[in-house]
Amino acid sequence: MTAHWAEPGCYPVAEGIHRIPLELPQDGLRAVNVYTLDTDDGLVLIDGGWHRPHTYRELSDGLARIGRSPGEIHDVLVTHIHRDHYTFAVELRRRTGCRVQLGAAESGGLQEIRELGNNVPESSLRELRRAGAAGIAARAHAESVGEPFDPADWEAPDHWLRPGPLRLGGHDLEVLATPGHTKGHVVFHDPARRLLFTGDHLLPTITPSIGFELGVWELPLANFLHSLEMLRDNDDQTMLPAHGPDGGSVGRRARELLDHHDRRFGQIRAAVTELAPCTGLEVARALSWTRRERPFSTLDTFNQMVATCETMAHLDVLAARNTIGAEERDGVNIYSAQP
Repeated sequence: MTAHWAEPGCYPVAEGIHRIPLELPQDGLRAVNVYTLDTDDGLVLIDGGWHRPHTYRELSDGLARIGRSPGEIHDVLVTHIHRDHYTFAVELRRRTGCRVQLGAAESGGLQEIRELGNNVPESSLRELRRAGAAGIAARAHAESVGEPFDPADWEAPDHWLRPGPLRLGGHDLEVLATPGHTKGHVVFHDPARRLLFTGDHLLPTITPSIGFELGVWELPLANFLHSLEMLRDNDDQTMLPAHGPDGGSVGRRARELLDHHDRRFGQIRAAVTELAPCTGLEVARALSWTRRERPFSTLDTFNQMVATCETMAHLDVLAARNTIGAEERDGVNIYSAQP
């Protein structure tokens, strides 16, 4: 029987490349994949994981299966600023002296986190209020405000990455900007092996959340769709995602996600037509969620927040296309069907 992708271990992906799943605490994703690359100078780690008490031991145990150790890691390349990707990279630097590299467009988000000083998703709460979901916003705030927060987890990287070639220890990679999931999300292309380390931009079985970060930016879903279009013809590249099993065509998955969002636009436009005038929360409640087509009411607070924010991202794009109407009333957006 094939092991579940999140089962602890160290799994070969290609010559000189291994995948190590690191456990996530209360996340439905279960684990985050970090990838090791052999170089002339030791190891490169792609994505760092979530800084938790046992993460260093998990990484050490995984590396020991191939006769390696964390002290051999000279660089950690992080796809984006979320804590399940960034915070253990910073801790690993403290322990071993490795360098941490992060996309340059994440600098604003990192500064926002440091200034806020807690785990409250303020930007998402703002979107909830704009959607007419003040009750969900209040519950989400209450559930997150007491979470442990360590400013040391959010120290700046050693180097800000920009799109283009990247050579580390004789290993050639290409950095590609893929904004959408966050402003500064990047993926790493290994041209020699036709591999793409996709972070959360391309996931094999789920659609990534859009714009889930602090700060304000315009139409994150439109940015995400553009980033997908950039990869839609890359059928000869294999996905190495941050969550889920590795493998599968980059181009095929990009097209699947583009098709998914086209269908979602149709569902949301139909809901607005039926419910108008309506709020974003009312539209979100009319949709089904997750691969299991769950009613909105069955989701927990965090996933109701994500679902509502996803709905708002789609509504904003439809309004920008003049496919639906939108106006603000007392801080809440009200949507109408266009003739």
